[in-house]
Amino acid sequence: MTATNPAESAPTDQADPHKDPHNGAHDDHGSTPAAWTAVVIITIAFAVGTVAIVVANWPLFWVGVGLVVVGAVVGRVMQSMGLGNKTQDHNP
Repeated sequence: MTATNPAESAPTDQADPHKDPHNGAHDDHGSTPAAWTAVVIITIAFAVGTVAIVVANWPLFWVGVGLVVVGAVVGRVMQSMGLGNKTQDHNP
């Protein structure tokens, strides 16, 4: 029997746990101006809708619903202007 060095017998294709798992791609979890703007507008919209339901003001409720749509559109427009995440192909 010959003794082998554990370092020599370790597989060389193991991933280094300190390296980025996305091969250098930056993962910012969507923290972009477009995402934050959309989230703020939609959060305000839900607050408006909640207050409207509590005080039974149905026109104000529909304003809140409209603001949800506005927030989604604003977020998408800002993303198309380059203020959002760049679309990437994620092929596993």
